[in-house]
Amino acid sequence: MTFRPVTATSRAQPTMEGAGVHLHRVFGFGDPTESDPFLLLDDFRNDRPEDYIKGFPWHPHRGIETITYVLEGEVEHGDSLGNRGTLGPGSVQWMTAGSGILHQEMPRGNTKGQMHGFQLWANLPSNLKMTGPRYQDISGADIPAVTDDDGTRVKIITGSFWGQRGPVDGIAADPLYLDVSVPPNTRRTLKVDTYANTFAYVFAGAARFAEASDPIGVRVEKEVAGQEVNLRDMSGNRTLVRFGTGDEIAVETGAEGARFLLVSGQPIEEPVAWHGPIVMNTREELMQAVRDLNNGTFIKAQH
Repeated sequence: MTFRPVTATSRAQPTMEGAGVHLHRVFGFGDPTESDPFLLLDDFRNDRPEDYIKGFPWHPHRGIETITYVLEGEVEHGDSLGNRGTLGPGSVQWMTAGSGILHQEMPRGNTKGQMHGFQLWANLPSNLKMTGPRYQDISGADIPAVTDDDGTRVKIITGSFWGQRGPVDGIAADPLYLDVSVPPNTRRTLKVDTYANTFAYVFAGAARFAEASDPIGVRVEKEVAGQEVNLRDMSGNRTLVRFGTGDEIAVETGAEGARFLLVSGQPIEEPVAWHGPIVMNTREELMQAVRDLNNGTFIKAQH
């Protein structure tokens, strides 16, 4: 049993995407080897419809998979292949863009105007960059949730955990994607693949990630009523936590408890040529994708 050390923490940064959607970028458009096979994670959380209602109009993707997980509100989606649907609270869409797709995603708030969800981008290996596009739309009712004796609750979106397997399958990175809720004043461990690249993203409460007998010295600040309050080495709301190698994550909560995404996947370890929503292996492949967009051949015939 080896506890994974924390190698870095960072705060999600406010940014704007689509037609003016205000969100927080957890990571993305930096060094792709840091999170390989994952490229980007956005936290779109807003209580003001005017800050998200214009959504993400038609745009292309090639060479990646996008994973959209909705907590509050809805996301209507449509694409160039004629697929249509609505993602409600608790639901997940795993879209394999592959050889290319044009799609749009339009958020709608709940009755209080609240919208909250995440979008994660996973890279595709070179042999699957030009595979046929594929959708997996999973309703919240179909995502297994397991509650342990100490009250820790885990929703399993993909991968196997605590004897349950998530409903999303056939993913190149063979990832583990969990939504973990740990109650207040609780210390526990969570098993992960020893060599998979792994991160946690805290989006509610606060937690310390380290072996309980040897807590890390990383300090993260949280704003409360306009004042910074030290969380005593805990990672608070909108904090990304990166881990080194090991087969277990140790987590400890305080009076608030914590809720976080725990994600891991096998690194692809291939060159990355990246421009916006298109991710290939070489600059020439990237330029070809742009030419395809310009001459109307971006969408490939599927057999």
